[in-house]
Amino acid sequence: MNVKDILNFIKKEDIEVVDLRFVDILGTWHHISVPSRSLDEKAFYDGIGFDGSSIRMWQEIYESDMLLIPDPTTARIDPFMEPKTLVLLCDVYDPIKKEPYELDPRVLAKKALDYLKSTNIADNVYIGPEIEFFIFDKVAFDVNTNKSFYEIDSLEARWNTGNFESLGYTIRHKEGYLPVPPSDSLHKIRAEASLILQSIGIEIEAFHHEVATGGQGEIDMKYDNLLNMADKVMWYKYVLRNVAKKYNKTVTFMPKPIYGDNGSGMHIHISLWKNNENLFYGSEYGGLSKLALNFLAGILENANTILPFTNPTINSFKRLVPGYEAPIYLAYSQRNRSAAIRVPVYSNEPKSKRIEIRFPDPSSNPYLAFSAILIAGLDGILNNLNPPEPMDKNIYKLSDEERDKIPQLSKSLEEAIENLIKNKSLLIKTGVFSEKLIEKFVQYKYENEITEYRLRITPLDFYLYYDV
Repeated sequence: MNVKDILNFIKKEDIEVVDLRFVDILGTWHHISVPSRSLDEKAFYDGIGFDGSSIRMWQEIYESDMLLIPDPTTARIDPFMEPKTLVLLCDVYDPIKKEPYELDPRVLAKKALDYLKSTNIADNVYIGPEIEFFIFDKVAFDVNTNKSFYEIDSLEARWNTGNFESLGYTIRHKEGYLPVPPSDSLHKIRAEASLILQSIGIEIEAFHHEVATGGQGEIDMKYDNLLNMADKVMWYKYVLRNVAKKYNKTVTFMPKPIYGDNGSGMHIHISLWKNNENLFYGSEYGGLSKLALNFLAGILENANTILPFTNPTINSFKRLVPGYEAPIYLAYSQRNRSAAIRVPVYSNEPKSKRIEIRFPDPSSNPYLAFSAILIAGLDGILNNLNPPEPMDKNIYKLSDEERDKIPQLSKSLEEAIENLIKNKSLLIKTGVFSEKLIEKFVQYKYENEITEYRLRITPLDFYLYYDV
């Protein structure tokens, strides 16, 4: 819809409130609501003001005024809010410069698409993320001077403490893949969330229980271009959280909430297209084209540079360990789920050919993660990088000598950020990521996460060392 369509739609559908949403660098949605009668055509061009200094990593207090410019193509009726509310996603603008704000992730994603077109390699990139999550019945946590704890509970889990009558149908660690009810007790929540997503125009392909115990699930959206899919990921998280809350449960996209069990990933299926033709289809390994293999090589070569944007938390690296299906080795293979990049072979249809990048997780900001992945892959094409030989065997069953020859992902967020600092020109030279965004992101991660984590005392400290 265009602006006039939106204003007519508001009247026709008796919309009472318009909700304006934008996303910060960490991937959190924020919103400002206005009565629908106060929204006119001028607001779509002049914007609506807000305080940018109160958003993490954005403006200083002496430069706080910023503008939200609604995108009329993003209009969706909110399935939860009352009174009847229309949601418009917004781009953030600088009111002095009258230009898009360089620290707005949605603006950055648009720049990524512009950069792709400027290379003349392709005119579109399609992305299909597999976003995993956990639904818990209870969560409690605190971090204080003299106290530190967390507690989660799930009626599905063998370790649950909430309902002993359910023990006959609980799920063991790593045995949660595709069970039917009553072991899968959360089908109703996934189904309801999927139908709500479809009702607001987000096509769902499948949904199911995942491998881990304790309510791990997945809902798969049909692929879309980079910007649209990043918008849909934000809706995906919003809908799941609100549906779970309706049932007095809670959803987390934290990558590794359960010790000793699989974590949640966000496997990203990606392909480049030009003139409605899939450029990844060809006659090379796994039915890929030479260009696709170059793109794949770029991901492997630059993985540790983009890792802070695809796996941006300390907790992310508790998932990236051997033994839990999370890839840590920078290798690729068809069908092989122990490699960082898999080449799906479900279909040989040209439109279906793609690669699956398996190391990202759902704690990432989708606008930044998708854009970083695109830039890394395009670097492989522009520099004609060739990947190593494929790894068509279980990497975790190789000998130590064989495994040592395979490059690995960084082992911690701090190591990943050091790689980003060292190789940030990869992202900056494209004009997509700004030096300012990377500097603010790195500073925030050091000050608020890495240093804080080092200083905090955990229950494990007492368990290991109290009686030394």
